[in-house]
Amino acid sequence: MDTKQIEYILKIAEENNITKAADKLFITQSALNQQLLKLESELGTPLFHRSRTNWRPTAAGEIYIRNAREILRLKKNTYNQINDIANTKRGNLSIGFTPGRGINMFTSIYPVFHQKYPDVTVEPVEKSVHELQQMLADSSLDIAFLTLRQEDHTNDEYITLVTEEILLAVPAGHPVGIFAAPPGQPLSVIDLRKLQYEPFVVMDKNSTMRALANDIFKQYEISPNILFETRNNNTIIYMVQTNLCCGLVPSYYAQNQPENIAFFRLPSHPYWQVTASYKRNAYLSKPARLFIEMVKEHWNLNPFDRPSRIQPMDNPSPILE
Repeated sequence: MDTKQIEYILKIAEENNITKAADKLFITQSALNQQLLKLESELGTPLFHRSRTNWRPTAAGEIYIRNAREILRLKKNTYNQINDIANTKRGNLSIGFTPGRGINMFTSIYPVFHQKYPDVTVEPVEKSVHELQQMLADSSLDIAFLTLRQEDHTNDEYITLVTEEILLAVPAGHPVGIFAAPPGQPLSVIDLRKLQYEPFVVMDKNSTMRALANDIFKQYEISPNILFETRNNNTIIYMVQTNLCCGLVPSYYAQNQPENIAFFRLPSHPYWQVTASYKRNAYLSKPARLFIEMVKEHWNLNPFDRPSRIQPMDNPSPILE
């Protein structure tokens, strides 16, 4: 099934520029333009509003793009099912993940996956949760590994891999640091209002972690003093370590017990989910299913939420008020 022309048009729509699209496709701009003009002549209408900096789809272009993506999705589903039946162990797999933990997961898992499926081409994509969800909706991504709340779910399919508690990170030298649990002991629980006047570093406004942090601050009736916004939880850890501020972080970032930070649980035990997501009604190939299982095993073998460190929610430590 030759879908080159479809892929060409979708790349123009993706880049909003024919020159950039041609560069990404490794063809000349004139060759790409000829393909577009040929299709527009066949359809009897233009597909794009042309300008030097922004090529926008026309009404006809929107229809073409929407259905073109569905054609490519059906093609991929068809090929994946046939590859699985024939056990060819070939194909393509696009994997999306968020900055921070995502690249650590991918670099740990990919070498083992590649040994099992050496002829499966894997395309890694690192973007924000919302960007990855859009790529799933556009059928331009097979699987996305996302960290989010239940209310952040879209109409796609979600597989919960691990449920993760959100912790308070405080410079170890802060006055409340003396109440932190000794290494190896269950974390102490602290009322967030004890730190309501302290500066905080938080994730940027477009992140799912920021939405969760806003909910936590609202629950404790705190209007936080925000010192800095970032797109990476590792930045929060670094800034807390350097005594600049406090932060709210997923427990994943506390599992290696970074120096100069005191971690606390909150009385409400806020949490989010680490999930594998894929487009509803999409066919998950054998390689895709294996990759998901490997990721689930990876994150469940290295959780911070283990009995030696965090007590069960029905048996919490005393709250430091």
